[in-house]
Amino acid sequence: MASDDPAANAGQVLRIALPVPLPRLFDYLSPSGALPEVGCRVRVPFGRRELVGVVAGHGTGADAPDGLKQVLANLDDTPLLAGELLASLRWLARYTHAPLGEVLATALPGPLRHGEPLPDIRRRGWQLTADGRGALASMRAGRPRILATALAAGAVDEALLAARLEGWRGAARALERRGLAEAVILEGSPAAPGGVDGPPPNPDQLAAIEAITTAAGFAPFLLDGVTGSGKTEVYLHAIAGCLARGRQALVLVPEIGLTPQLLARFRTRLGVPVHVLHSGLADGERARTWAAALSGQARVVVGTRSAVFLPLPEAGLVVVDEEHDSSFKQLDGIRYHARDFALYRARSLGVPVVLGSATPSLESLANAQGGRYRHLRLHQRAGGARPPAVRVVDVRKRPLQAGLSPELLDAVQRELDAGGQVLVFRNRRGYAPVLLCHDCGWSACCARCSSEERGTPMTVHAAGRRLQCHHCGARRPAPGACPDCGGLGLQPQGAGTERIEEVLQERFAGQRVVRIDRGSTRQRDGLEKRLAEFGDAPGILVGTQMLAKGHDLPNLTLVAVVGIDEGLFSADFRAPEKLAQLLIQVAGRAGRAAKAGRVLLQTHHPDHPLLATLLQGGYHAFADQELELRAAAGFPPFAHLALMRAEAKQVADCDGFLRAARERIEQVAGEELELSGPLPAPMPRRAGYQRTQLLLSSPGRPALHAALHAALPAIHALPEARKVRWSLDVDPVDLY
Repeated sequence: MASDDPAANAGQVLRIALPVPLPRLFDYLSPSGALPEVGCRVRVPFGRRELVGVVAGHGTGADAPDGLKQVLANLDDTPLLAGELLASLRWLARYTHAPLGEVLATALPGPLRHGEPLPDIRRRGWQLTADGRGALASMRAGRPRILATALAAGAVDEALLAARLEGWRGAARALERRGLAEAVILEGSPAAPGGVDGPPPNPDQLAAIEAITTAAGFAPFLLDGVTGSGKTEVYLHAIAGCLARGRQALVLVPEIGLTPQLLARFRTRLGVPVHVLHSGLADGERARTWAAALSGQARVVVGTRSAVFLPLPEAGLVVVDEEHDSSFKQLDGIRYHARDFALYRARSLGVPVVLGSATPSLESLANAQGGRYRHLRLHQRAGGARPPAVRVVDVRKRPLQAGLSPELLDAVQRELDAGGQVLVFRNRRGYAPVLLCHDCGWSACCARCSSEERGTPMTVHAAGRRLQCHHCGARRPAPGACPDCGGLGLQPQGAGTERIEEVLQERFAGQRVVRIDRGSTRQRDGLEKRLAEFGDAPGILVGTQMLAKGHDLPNLTLVAVVGIDEGLFSADFRAPEKLAQLLIQVAGRAGRAAKAGRVLLQTHHPDHPLLATLLQGGYHAFADQELELRAAAGFPPFAHLALMRAEAKQVADCDGFLRAARERIEQVAGEELELSGPLPAPMPRRAGYQRTQLLLSSPGRPALHAALHAALPAIHALPEARKVRWSLDVDPVDLY
């Protein structure tokens, strides 16, 4: 126990977790004054820099070697990371075999990570000044006047302004500069408008709601419902029950684009402030949401992957929507899976966790079949909507225009004539996948990602004027003539969303054609704005997988899927699962309301077994077959993987490091562990770096982790490790 004497405390040793890629804690002498508690942030000298770390433990003066540096400042009076959250983060560091300091830094929003104090979470609002009230009548039309009109009756909470007025912040700043409006702190809690009742649940929904709301303690549920079956309604009822018990609810969604629709629906139905956390927010907003969760002020939070790190002192429910989605896996830094960490946190918190999907991951289905999750099924679409009719279009020997068959174009015309909306789905953005010389066969490849054995094509953008590598981001103008033969026969080959958009605009002149992909939605709230632009009137959406998840478009009656063939023959063992999920999810956008829906699948392989299984038996028939194949091959979920990757300018450095790492692992591994490699990565060169990898596989998780835990200290100490950039990915979702 620390002494009350500041001088005595100054001799205490603090074990500090620092955000550096070294798997150890660092010892510092405590500053004079109060001894920082475990979980408090401190500022320390580190080489020529100053870093912000987290106290992970205490030592005594007897532990202090000569020359130990002293902490520069204690940044917190009480721990930011404590209790369940700190214990869960320690577990995550052990599971991912990542430095604790980097894990703790990942869990904190940017301002807190850099040493700033907890933000003020008092309610903020805006009101007109006396000059503003006098000038209101003479203001010109525009957003400032709209905002001023909304403030005419008195101060309005920022959260309400955000929900009601697009672009209100810019208008508020404009009024503030003119002295017509001012920011104020609002007293008390926000007025709750009261929830709005939704449609009555059907029997399947009622059974799921009752199971979740009556669960005591930790209880994992797999909510498995066909597209349009009303999984969100089940979430809403479960969250309402959680709020009635005075508890907090966390809802994870895979992408930012899903949050606007969910937020609007949650706010309307629940009648409480709904906080949001995703990468599109400013750092200050993210920090305020984190602080509001820590204080218990945030009762419902909807967020993407990083929201799994929120403190939940009064937790009552965790929901993971679209649990199958690979966006929940962090692919750099700390390579955690938000779904899996949400399960661990729910267990630690002793609360129910609901994993929802129309196409559950094979891992989750195996857990449900093994009795580890309770399997809740929603078999029918909500509100009387019918499943869409699916038709395979054989395009062999058929003339194609930007990949679109005459049958598909005729179907689009009929749907538009009937007043419907159409989604043309192509999971490849850009104008064309490759630029090819028709005279000599030259193709435009990325100089930074191509190897001698394999070229990496650059994608054609801007109707053929620009080339871009979708792997490293390199850009250059398209050449006017072939660099090899000087010929003028350069032609874009294949079709991406930009080219399909161009063709549809020409073919259906006068109809609205809206493209939604990463390129068209880069700006803030880009997806929400594009969907608002599309509206409810007849028109055509052209989009990538951004549109396959969770979006509710009630007037969409035809989905046309283009270019699925490349996914039928991938070498990735997860490719069939991903393709099946994508097809089911995108098909599910059609016919979600009163109008019946149709789906057209264009393919050169109409007899492929995957398509036949999906059409005849649905996703679960495919999943049963795929699980049998995975079991026979020894792939997850019947094996546990870890992937060690190495990058360097020279491939010999990569191979040398991985061979040395393999030797260290083999020295401590049991018979259960199987190692493959070093081998070239499926993409052997990226951004100028050679890439190789070492795959570890074991039928049991303990054997895999025991070997890694024993070998990693020696691997970190290898002289070869200083010649490469290397990483370890436990439970990889991509073997890229």
